[in-house]
Amino acid sequence: MSGALQPQQTLDVRDLVGGSLAMAELAGLIAKAAGANSTVLIQGESGTGKELVARAIHRSSPRSAGPFVAVNCAALPESLVESELFGHEKGAFTGAVSQKKGSFELATRGTLFLDEIGELPLGAQVKLLRALQEREIQRVGGTQPVRLDVRLIAATNRDLEAAAANNEFREDLYHRLNVICVRTPALRERREDILVLARHFTFGFARAAGRSVRGISDAAGRLLENYDWPGNVRELQNVIERAVVLGCTDMLLAEDLPDRVRDSSERLPNYLEAVDTTRRNLLEKAFARAGGNCRKAAALIGLRPTYVYKLLNNMNLTHLLRSR
Repeated sequence: MSGALQPQQTLDVRDLVGGSLAMAELAGLIAKAAGANSTVLIQGESGTGKELVARAIHRSSPRSAGPFVAVNCAALPESLVESELFGHEKGAFTGAVSQKKGSFELATRGTLFLDEIGELPLGAQVKLLRALQEREIQRVGGTQPVRLDVRLIAATNRDLEAAAANNEFREDLYHRLNVICVRTPALRERREDILVLARHFTFGFARAAGRSVRGISDAAGRLLENYDWPGNVRELQNVIERAVVLGCTDMLLAEDLPDRVRDSSERLPNYLEAVDTTRRNLLEKAFARAGGNCRKAAALIGLRPTYVYKLLNNMNLTHLLRSR
């Protein structure tokens, strides 16, 4: 929120594993977001690595030498949200025996990451909006404003636009947060990364457990690739840890996997996955024929340009747009 920007540093995505097109597009968005000082909203399903993306943006930004402060909004008791975020003065309420700096101040000259921002109570949303607008906060029980020098990154697995339309989230705050939108792809959208991630986790857990594991059997690999991973990368990580701990050979075998994964051998694409694939193919063909022109591509497929542009952002396909 203030502070002069320095030249962009080398992109640091050490924790983001995968070589798929979706991950390449994500890395490109991270690189662009890292060089700015704007607020970032990371949207994606649970388990897709939203905090890893936030940390990669911070590490690659001019604020990398400053602190990275992470707060899970869903874990904050409603009565303590304001104190945790904005701090409090001594005597502000029963139990406030000394002054306390909140997360905004603790993140000074660095990055504040608000995870599960969609769970923030409406009352706290009002004060967060003011902090973003005025670039200052006031501690609970305080009378003097505190100027901010912090970059805000927020994350959610909710559709905040729909929540705002249903009066479940402040629309003005949504627009304040949604300056730079980054979407983390679900694991089923980048199946080519499943075995890459599985091997990465296998060797890591094997080292931690003091076991010698050479790799993953072909049968186990096919099962892993066929499973839909509703819990995304987090679920895959847990499955691999279980397999490494319970396995008895130097290979991760099909029988080491839980029943739900073994039962996925005859996988069919689900409806949403099939629709998503069809949309991607249609957009790619339309933009190729239109030479990257959004208005022409929209006319070819019978949609409004504004809606097509929104689709490109939501699906990480903005690279299809003609360079300006």
